[in-house]
Amino acid sequence: MKTVNIGLVGFGTVGAGVAETILKNGNLIAKRAGFTPVLKKIADLDITTDRGVELPAGILTTDATAVTDDPSIHIVVELVGGTTFAKDIILRALRKGKSVVTANKALLATAGEELFACAAAQGVDIGFEASVGGGIPCIKALREGLAANHIKGILGILNGTCNYILTRMETERANFDDVLAAAQAAGYAEANPALDVDGHDTAHKAAILASLAFGKWFTAEEVCVQGIRSVTINDIEHAARLGYRIKLLAIIKEINGRIQLGVHPALVPVRSLLGNVNGVFNAVWINGDVVGNTMYYGRGAGRAATSSAVVADLIDIGLNLINDCPRRVPAFPVFTSYHGMMGSEDIVSRFYVRLQIADRPGVLAKVSGVLGKHGISLASVTQKEVDQPSVPMIMLTHQAHESDIQAALAEINLLDDVFEKPVLFRIEDVQ
Repeated sequence: MKTVNIGLVGFGTVGAGVAETILKNGNLIAKRAGFTPVLKKIADLDITTDRGVELPAGILTTDATAVTDDPSIHIVVELVGGTTFAKDIILRALRKGKSVVTANKALLATAGEELFACAAAQGVDIGFEASVGGGIPCIKALREGLAANHIKGILGILNGTCNYILTRMETERANFDDVLAAAQAAGYAEANPALDVDGHDTAHKAAILASLAFGKWFTAEEVCVQGIRSVTINDIEHAARLGYRIKLLAIIKEINGRIQLGVHPALVPVRSLLGNVNGVFNAVWINGDVVGNTMYYGRGAGRAATSSAVVADLIDIGLNLINDCPRRVPAFPVFTSYHGMMGSEDIVSRFYVRLQIADRPGVLAKVSGVLGKHGISLASVTQKEVDQPSVPMIMLTHQAHESDIQAALAEINLLDDVFEKPVLFRIEDVQ
């Protein structure tokens, strides 16, 4: 039986999981794929800490080039993260004629076009399933399973930390800061959580999905990003009374050749599939013009889930190698008639609006008047009675242009009867 030799650069949590999976399930992979995966070398700055994996003698090194430059290694797995050293390692491996597997969403969302151009020039592959959705095979679905479809829309819950925080806020009626602190203590959130809770991690993943879906390179800088710090327990409770849950969504849509690409807290129906994705789990909802709606669900991060996706890429690339068919499925073919990004004047949605207003007659009429002037009609208005000088007013709009509602809220914010900056979230009435 043929062998495919693998080298790892990065032996942290995921790297250890990949090594463990190859060593534990190598025989199973050989039976299914027709080749034997052989873990040849592992490079990491720390080769003394016990990762709980029993490795063959002499496999560890502190020199990454010992992996990239070894002529016997066929596939290099980059798991160091970041956008500098990782990029150098990947380019070096590609230029040596080796295929690469990576989970590095930040690098792909900033330098993906350069990396894939290098891979194409060398006639080798880059596997990146683990970069979006952890163990969920959403990349493979877009590249292969839905290849017959024009992709019309993608909605993704792509950050387990944010989903965990929002779920606990709902179930425990706790505020954001308290749940974030608990998530950090439990290891679900980083000491500096900004990448997650401010939406930038999700933006990296959204850029990759959009590039796959539309055959046009997008970077994270092109993604409109809003995190979850503005979501309060009151918003979660108001949404629940109206039949919705709040999720941090990657929102990717194509309308007449123009692309909407954003990350926002959004209301989704409680009875929808996306509305029932809770805790650290992720999900990707994809609409194709032929297949209709599909959804992919599972663990979006962690040693086991991510290593499963990395090894799946190793198997795919190994099959390409032993059958002499590199680049069997091009990653990012250019095929879309692309007419630019959608601005706020083009984006149409329903919206959730929360105002904190004076509890006196005539305020609703003033607010409605401003909304009407900007062409915004209301689907519902809820005003909760509280024994305080000001009360929350919750409004759901009909379809409206984002630029119109932003302009209306800017004007409403200047009213003497409005005491706090209005809160605005999108509504995605997905099934």
